[in-house]
Amino acid sequence: MASYCEYVRSPKAHPIHRWYHDHEHGFPVHDDNALFERLVLEINQAGLSWDVVLRKLEHFRRAYSGFDVDAVAAYGEADRARLLADPGIVRNRLKINAAIENARRIVALRANYGSFQGWLEAHHPLRREEWVKRFRQNFVFTGGEIVNEFLMSTGYLPGAHDEDCPIFARIAALRPPWMRASR
Repeated sequence: MASYCEYVRSPKAHPIHRWYHDHEHGFPVHDDNALFERLVLEINQAGLSWDVVLRKLEHFRRAYSGFDVDAVAAYGEADRARLLADPGIVRNRLKINAAIENARRIVALRANYGSFQGWLEAHHPLRREEWVKRFRQNFVFTGGEIVNEFLMSTGYLPGAHDEDCPIFARIAALRPPWMRASR
């Protein structure tokens, strides 16, 4: 199987993959809304191709209030109905409910950690299996693949880029969490 780095260089890759690969995938993320966005996107990718999710990215941003954690945490039944009726996003009740519930859980984490990033940093470094267990204890709809991709895409686990990929060097210069420490 080709790596994501190899895939984005292939003629069959949609240009949105190249943009995501070159500007977001694997770069350290510090903002809670951006972390929440990435978590929601990974949850929505479950059972679908990443291509579908990336092509719907702007729709997701509009539908989920720009991934503002506090706004999504306050969503009620009218918002659920609106999301379920929105053809621009993945209209899956479990995934929509997970986004809302996970926003509420991020808000709750602030009491002890100050932020979602604070929670991640407080537990870093962990091995992949430990991260999956920790996510399952604190969030919903967070299986092994979702957690792995979320952590790789936000710089907490290695593997987002091949070492010979030019983007790898750009990310390494930023010293993502996985490069700062390992277990």
